[in-house]
Amino acid sequence: MENLFDLTGKTAVVIGGNSTLGSAMALGLANHGAKVALVARSVEKVKDVEEKIVEAGGTVKSFQAEATKKDSLQKVTGAIKAWAGGWDILLNSAGTNSPTPFFEIEESEWDHIMSVNLKATVLACQVFAPKMIEQGRGGSIINVSSVSSTTPLSKVFTYSVSKAGINSVTEFLAREFAPHKIRVNAIVPGFFPAEQNRKVLTPERIESVMRHTPMDRFGNPEELQGAVIWLASERASSFVTGSLVRVDGGFGAMTI
Repeated sequence: MENLFDLTGKTAVVIGGNSTLGSAMALGLANHGAKVALVARSVEKVKDVEEKIVEAGGTVKSFQAEATKKDSLQKVTGAIKAWAGGWDILLNSAGTNSPTPFFEIEESEWDHIMSVNLKATVLACQVFAPKMIEQGRGGSIINVSSVSSTTPLSKVFTYSVSKAGINSVTEFLAREFAPHKIRVNAIVPGFFPAEQNRKVLTPERIESVMRHTPMDRFGNPEELQGAVIWLASERASSFVTGSLVRVDGGFGAMTI
């Protein structure tokens, strides 16, 4: 059974590898044999992630790029290709959030959140998928959505809208890329303590979240590793595409 999840010989490009969730998933991919290309706006911010992967015996290299700028992503593909020859897995994990009330949202904030959360994912797929198609060996694209994409959460309007867009992009591209044997899926995390949501998680908010989470706790970033490794593995999830995989402690199953 272990061979089902062996990623040896595969290269994973992780956009947003410095984020709390992205770094945990990158480490999981590396621990199962994948070479990992960490792509971040600041290479310095992923140094600790790189060190953890190296300490665990993995192969990793950091690359600088602006995830919201297509020309920057196109430029970094050349550097990654020179290092690894190509890539088989694309993990889109860049993200940002804000608790601004609806009527107070400025256009600049709307544009920023939509750009980081949604536009960056679309651009990465446009830039990295052609090489996967050219290679002719299929591949896996994994996007990071949120429970707020299907059950809009109060106080995070723009974030919820952007993540609903991720779901649509995931399903559309699953159809678009299926003839090329490239699978496209999204992980739908529940509540994980991360830098982008700390300002939203007031004591009252936490109490409300726990009432809506049957497992009555936050997730640990490492608990996303199983889902990302499964979706990355050609053998373990070969017939899985266009899926939204919940890792949410039961949040999506909770009503009254």
